[in-house]
Order: sequence, then C-alpha cells, then structure tokens
Amino acid sequence: MSDCRRYALYYTPAPGTPLARFGNGLLGYDSATGAAAPPLPGFAEAGAVTASPRRYGFHATLKAPMRLGEGIGEDDLIAAAAALSADHPPVAVGRLAVATLGGFTALVPVEASPDLGLFAAECVAALDPLRAPLTAAELARRNPERLSPRQRALLARWGYPHVFEEFRFHMTLTDALPEAEREPWRARLQAAYGAGEPLVIDAVTLLRQEGDAPFRVLRRLPFGAAR
Repeated sequence: MSDCRRYALYYTPAPGTPLARFGNGLLGYDSATGAAAPPLPGFAEAGAVTASPRRYGFHATLKAPMRLGEGIGEDDLIAAAAALSADHPPVAVGRLAVATLGGFTALVPVEASPDLGLFAAECVAALDPLRAPLTAAELARRNPERLSPRQRALLARWGYPHVFEEFRFHMTLTDALPEAEREPWRARLQAAYGAGEPLVIDAVTLLRQEGDAPFRVLRRLPFGAAR
C-alpha cells in the first residue's frame, strides 16, 4: 500500500509546549514540521524502541487512520473536522502518567474522564461517513483472530476495534518491549516526564500520510474557532 494516502484525527499537544517537547524528543520526530525533533535529554538510545510510534508522531488517537471514501476529498474531511471543533468545549483529561499497555509504554490518564470517552465517540461518529471501507488486507492487519467478539464487531462497523467502550486514551511512547525491559523503560520515562500539568484538550489535529511516510500535520483545529 505504498501508494495509499491515509488521514487520521488525533489529539496532538500544541507545538512548543512541554508535553510536545517531551513526546517529540523521545520519538525523534515532530509531525507538525515533518522534521527531526531535538532529542529528549538522557534518551539517546530511544530510537531503537520508538520505530512504530515515530511513524505516527506523538499523539492520542481519536479517529484511527483511514482512507477517504469514493468521491470524498480532503476539503470535505477538513470541513467535517472543523465543524466538530468549531463550538466544542474543552475536554478535561487530567494528569497523565507513564504506564505499560500490552507491552508498549504510553502516557495515560491517572483518573477516568467520562467527558473524554464521549468526545472520542463524537470524533469517530463525525468522520466515519467519510471513511472508505476496509480492504481484506487492512482487516487482516488488525489481527481479528486476537480480538474479542465485540472488538471484531466494532472493527467491521467502524474500521477500528478500540472505539466507544473499548476506547482508552493513550499517547504511545515506545514499541512493544520484551517483558524484562518494560518496567525499566516505564520508570525512566516517568522520571523524565515528572508530574506534568493536567491535560485539557482544546484542539484536534488532522494528519495525512503519503504512502509509507510518517504522518504529517495537515490542520490543527482549535475548539471554538467559529466563535
């Protein structure tokens, strides 16, 4: 699928913020500029364990990567995302902490936020009409045999298994790690991240991927821009 163009709707921290510098520096890539990011101090070797998240840029998924449906253009996608964000109130996420999820390391909320789950569901529903159906190859790459029956149903209907009640906000920091390396990396990254500031989502970001290239920011859409 080297000739495929895909789009995604993510939360990405505002450029230049401490959160953006932390994530971009660890991954070594800034999706806002499409260039290498200044490295996170003390993590010179991180490139060996960040290949997968580097491809997507530092983010939290709201609408998973998708191809546009027949007759749907990039302007249609931008308009739909802009309508979603135009009058949306900020979404409180709270403080984040570094955790291990299924072998990989990620920043996750310390406490659950009902508003966050509702917002993620809004994003999925708002953009799904613009999505092309999954191909057989795309379905296979999701390893449906490893999914629960509910996740397989969500994948078939919405193109992604981790939506609605299966959604969990996370900002991936590493590839899946060998078991012996997970806790050392989690502890190091938590120490580097520190307490952090409580996160409030006040914008969404559309990204575009050309072929197999890393995702690149197409448009960052602040909430309330229409006011």
